[in-house]
Amino acid sequence: MRPLILLHCGIVIFSLFTQPGSAHSSDAALAEDARTGCCRQAGPDIKQLLKNADRLHAQFKAKEAAGELQKVLQQEPQNFEALAKLSRAHIDIGDMIPESAEDWQEKRMKEYRAAEDYARKAVRVNSNSTWGYFYIAASLGNMAGLLPVAKQIDLAGEIRSAVEKALAMDPQNGFAYHVYGVWHRKMAEIGKTKRVFASLLYGRSVPTGSLEKSIDYLKKAVLLNPTVIASRLELAKSCVAAENWTLARTSLNAVRELPIQFSDDAKHKEKGEELFEEIKER
Repeated sequence: MRPLILLHCGIVIFSLFTQPGSAHSSDAALAEDARTGCCRQAGPDIKQLLKNADRLHAQFKAKEAAGELQKVLQQEPQNFEALAKLSRAHIDIGDMIPESAEDWQEKRMKEYRAAEDYARKAVRVNSNSTWGYFYIAASLGNMAGLLPVAKQIDLAGEIRSAVEKALAMDPQNGFAYHVYGVWHRKMAEIGKTKRVFASLLYGRSVPTGSLEKSIDYLKKAVLLNPTVIASRLELAKSCVAAENWTLARTSLNAVRELPIQFSDDAKHKEKGEELFEEIKER
């Protein structure tokens, strides 16, 4: 899952892909938030179901993980941890629907809307946790690429708001810094002419971003989650945009050395090698 900007007939179409599936290391923090939320203490059966879901998620078996989490909700409908992780599971399920599948966009949208619904339910259960807001941003980011341009422009502001709330709840949420860093780069890449054109055509302004902030936020993401390949790759991309070639090459060299942990890491490594070849003489 990657952030992107699509250019179509001169109109800027932007969507933010937040890579929530990479947040395996968030499980412990999410569970802690669940304990401090408004749910009763989970019994042995619920604890085992949650443990099963984490194991299946780590094996990239999102549908099976969702099944275990649904069993939790059958016993405890307001279990924060199950709600948040169901949001994550539905994002993963949507991402795994191939573009070659019949009605793939409709099927993905259905999963992303389900993810948004569970994330918002999680926030209603515990409005003091970073993860409910994070998964709202993640689900909206995935939906954006499948929606009309005007709605994508609207969602950019909603995504920013959700990420900022996630960081307000936990300034150490490296995954939220990753999202915000990419968001700033993508907004900064929209030229003034295209920004004005979109504003005139759709009757609303396009949010502005900063390459400097993008680099700062992605550095923070790397500091907090040093083994996450995607954050180092996105940092390299922002450095390239800012023509900071030395830091870009340093980040890409780190990508080479890191072990594969997540389902899309091999693809990230491949993209990292391609980018390194492009800038190695800069």
